[in-house]
Amino acid sequence: MKLLTQAILTALFFILIKSSLVAQSLDPPKIIWKVNRVELGTILEEQGNQEVTFEFTNSQDSLFFIEDIWLECGCTTVEFSKDTLVQGESGTVRVSFDPTSAYGFFSKLIVVKGNLSGVQDSLFLEGTSIPYPSDPVRAYPVKNGDLGFRLKKINMGEVFDNEPKIKYVEFFNFGTQDLEKGAFRSETPSYIWVEQVQDLVRSQERGLLMIRYESANRNGDLGFFEDQVPVFWENIEGSRINLEIIADLFEYFPPVSKNEIDDLPQLYIQQKEIDLKEISSKSIVRRTVTLSNRGRKVLEIRKIQGNCECLIIESPKDQLNPGESLELSLAFDPKGRKGIDQRNIYIFTNDPINPVQLVVLKSRIE
Repeated sequence: MKLLTQAILTALFFILIKSSLVAQSLDPPKIIWKVNRVELGTILEEQGNQEVTFEFTNSQDSLFFIEDIWLECGCTTVEFSKDTLVQGESGTVRVSFDPTSAYGFFSKLIVVKGNLSGVQDSLFLEGTSIPYPSDPVRAYPVKNGDLGFRLKKINMGEVFDNEPKIKYVEFFNFGTQDLEKGAFRSETPSYIWVEQVQDLVRSQERGLLMIRYESANRNGDLGFFEDQVPVFWENIEGSRINLEIIADLFEYFPPVSKNEIDDLPQLYIQQKEIDLKEISSKSIVRRTVTLSNRGRKVLEIRKIQGNCECLIIESPKDQLNPGESLELSLAFDPKGRKGIDQRNIYIFTNDPINPVQLVVLKSRIE
């Protein structure tokens, strides 16, 4: 009976959500929100409740007040302006989120119901909550100086050149001294920024580092990159460590309509998989791959990158006119390798539909 009641309440909640979204899509907004979605980022359990304020303005020539607010779960509590607002006046909705109620990624919905017809606005609170580990030594096995990390390298993932990528990295302070945000220093290139999030991370406590990666500052470079970034606390002798930051950089292309596709540059690779079969580790193997431009605009080859220094890749030109082709020369040196092997070759172009394409080189090395 309890499960049935819970199922009915859940169904009613989502019916209210659907009604809210339909009302918002049909009618012009009666109240204007400064933002309706807030990303909290990474939250450590011990940081306690997280509070966010949503601001709104009454845009109608009518008196407005909030009648009620529906919450998705008991993990959030809310306070809101109870005043009646005339046109142009503003109010707030303050939401408090308990990070102990959700582990991993979360997205919490808050539905605001007003006195005016059709006002059922949806607000979203999102982030990632990380519980406190029962065994910090086991949870943070990678020691870098006095700090413990979950992984050896910080993987930023895919980073596009149209906007910065931000990632929060947790660490454990296994040292005996407190780490002050004001004393934190980093020696970063122009495209990476690192800062300590908390004002103070005490000994035997967890902290967060915020990594900001701006690939636009790498002068249009693309592909896989790895950086060694020194960080330290200037008031603690011997605190200097190196962060290993890796990222895959891509060029951003805005969406195109179906009617535009035929007028764009289009890369066609005749052979995307090359099986060398059985080869000797004592001999360099050479092959060619035909690249063609099947579009109606000039195809620009931005970069060609292999995943190993054992590959030598040569292209006779970096542009292809419509209908033109070229032979890409590949040389693979299997020295020091044995068994089943796969090499990847990434081709970056200005083809907005398929800006990165892959050629796979397979072999069995004797």
